[in-house]
Amino acid sequence: MNSKALKTLEYNRIIDMLVQMCDSDPGKEIAKSLMPFDNVEEMTSELRETSDALTHILTQGAVSFGGVTDIRPALAELKVGAVLSASELIRLASILSKAGTVKTYFDKSITDGEESTGDSLDQYYQSLMPVPSVMKEINRALPAPDEVADDASRELFDIRRKKKSKADEIHASLSRIISSHGKMLQDSVIAMRDDRYCLPVKQEYRSQFPGMVHDQSASGATVFIEPQAVVDLNNEIKLLEGKEKEEIERILARLSEMCAGCESALTSDFKTLKRLDFIFAKGKLSRAMKGSQPLFATKEEGVVNLKKARHPLISKDKVVPVDITIGGDYNMLVVTGPNTGGKTVSLKTVGLLTLMGESGLHIPAFDGSTLIPFKEIYADIGDEQSIEQSLSTFSAHMVNIVSILKKADNDSFVLFDELGAGTDPVEGAGLAQAILESLHEKGIFVMATTHYSELKIFALKTDGVENASCEFDLKTLSPTYKLIIGIPGKSNAFAISKKLGLSDDIIDRASENIANDEKNFEDVVSELEKTRNRLEHERELTAEKRRQAGFRLKELREEKERIEASKSKILDNANRQAAEILSDAKDTADETIRKFMKAGRQASLSDLEAERRKVGSALKKRSSKIAGPYVTSADKHKPVDPEKLLVGSPVKVLSMGVEGTVSTLPDRKGNLKVTMGILTSDVNIKDIELITRKDKQDLVINGTRSNTGAGRIKHDKASSVHSELNIIGMTVDEAMPVLDKYMDDAYIAGLSTVRIIHGRGTGALRHAVAEHLNALNYVKDYRSGEAGEGDIGVTIVFLK
Repeated sequence: MNSKALKTLEYNRIIDMLVQMCDSDPGKEIAKSLMPFDNVEEMTSELRETSDALTHILTQGAVSFGGVTDIRPALAELKVGAVLSASELIRLASILSKAGTVKTYFDKSITDGEESTGDSLDQYYQSLMPVPSVMKEINRALPAPDEVADDASRELFDIRRKKKSKADEIHASLSRIISSHGKMLQDSVIAMRDDRYCLPVKQEYRSQFPGMVHDQSASGATVFIEPQAVVDLNNEIKLLEGKEKEEIERILARLSEMCAGCESALTSDFKTLKRLDFIFAKGKLSRAMKGSQPLFATKEEGVVNLKKARHPLISKDKVVPVDITIGGDYNMLVVTGPNTGGKTVSLKTVGLLTLMGESGLHIPAFDGSTLIPFKEIYADIGDEQSIEQSLSTFSAHMVNIVSILKKADNDSFVLFDELGAGTDPVEGAGLAQAILESLHEKGIFVMATTHYSELKIFALKTDGVENASCEFDLKTLSPTYKLIIGIPGKSNAFAISKKLGLSDDIIDRASENIANDEKNFEDVVSELEKTRNRLEHERELTAEKRRQAGFRLKELREEKERIEASKSKILDNANRQAAEILSDAKDTADETIRKFMKAGRQASLSDLEAERRKVGSALKKRSSKIAGPYVTSADKHKPVDPEKLLVGSPVKVLSMGVEGTVSTLPDRKGNLKVTMGILTSDVNIKDIELITRKDKQDLVINGTRSNTGAGRIKHDKASSVHSELNIIGMTVDEAMPVLDKYMDDAYIAGLSTVRIIHGRGTGALRHAVAEHLNALNYVKDYRSGEAGEGDIGVTIVFLK
């Protein structure tokens, strides 16, 4: 990709943003060198890694790569058998430690029983080799870059114990001397000179104080003498110090040898970690931009189709998303409209987003946006005036355009801003049209902005060329920054001038000076704009009516379901009462028969008739309570429509009288599986009925019904996320992923204020929390706790 286009489209500023997202210097090195790739396979592979990293970030929080430093010089020394310093060994241990942390991070995303992440980052996960034994031994022996632990070896422990014992003897001996010769001393302190213990003796007592002189004060009033009584002890300490140094060298050599044994693991871990830092930086950049993965297609198969695209270098609060399409029926787009209307921004948006997609970066546009993998992008945008070459603005632009015309081919995308401007309008328009015709004949994709009416007409009458305009609101006399494809735009110079205060008589005189053909064309454009606005308004009205009709249809369906449910309940109740009547009738008949049998011949006919009437009256009174005829079980069950069944639908198995959920959809014979508690059974669709319940309907969140995935996630988060996070006791590396995941959950849950408890400590954790909050675009503000809230050991965060 040519460097001029990268500079013109401000690709370097995107790289700067990416570098800021990296945690380590090695990761930043990769980010700084990122350039658009040459083939679709590399572009697609890089984009897939970005998407997978973003998925991990959104589900688990970001993983930190802080502490990953360049260990290549140390690895080179190991190859030649050199002994590494303590600081170099600690850096190697840091790489192994970070490899273990990142591997654990990936482990959390792996389903039980699986051995891979299942995404494009699995190759990096599999290549990580923490070597915990080496890492732990280095950390045990070297607690700090300038410190070797006493227990790094038994020999070192013994040497240092003896040194301490000798030092204690010296201190005891010198303390006795200070007590007995206090008047000879300038001060009652023990001093160190040339790594030997001395006493500050007054100059006048120098000859009377036995020992070796090592130094004297600047004034000469004090001499530092090593008393003869401790000379031998000092000599013994010097010998022990020599042994200590030799033992430390042996320890470093042993640790270096251990690292040399896992040199391949260290090399692999370093390459993997710096690559992952870069990949996760791309994911974090995508999250910050609210980006999405673009799709790639060849020029013959697809189009550049950017949906709600935003220029990434303009604030999200100010930029107006635009829909831009080039390809298919046309490969040249001529954009017209007023100054400051958004033409140049649209031009740069297409070019910069194409560069980002070709570099494996997500673009700030809606899902499903497509790009074409151009091998070269040429851009002539902005003021190209060159003082050194004594070229005018027009001449400088022409130098650039001539170069573009020589180099551009069928795999190029050319961007022109105000093509032909800066010279005589008639000649400039003719020249601009000729340039566009030349590129169009070669089949080169072109997007150009202009004010020339001639180019609008050229786009109208030329196949494969399309007009576009930046919308201008005539009511407010201000641009809306929306790009309208298919209609040429007006410059609206008269309207803008009038708004800025130019008098009507001058505007009228200017209007008279315009040729009739120009007036007629501008009038046609105005009529087209009015027609488009009217059709757009009608489309919005139609969409609103369609939306309302959809709501009404949904309400009618729900009402129908409620009626069916009520009907089923009534029929069930009637059947139950009928069954009770039959049972009562049977019991009464049995009792009557027993009475008749007992009465036998002694009962008169009148008595038997009276008993019969009594039984009949009771049954009639009981049956009168039922409204309507007897309903059979076949009548009350309505067959289930297979198309309404979904996996997870609540149903009732009629033959068992048990409720459950659908586990599989019906086959051709109507058989399906239903899970009832811990039991899953095969049933037929004729033996089930759908359950309609209030608690099975859509979720209601903040008074609004929502059956979307986002609504359910927000509902789930709102019910599980606490307004407080305690990270006391964690290191910065441990706390940042936890904090990142918690903040995302709190934002999704709709919390307005949360409380991060990090403690006072050294302040490192508090500063890390503050830096992380600064990077989150949904954090409105934050402050330290006040008295009664936890003081500086707590950070209060306010979310948007």
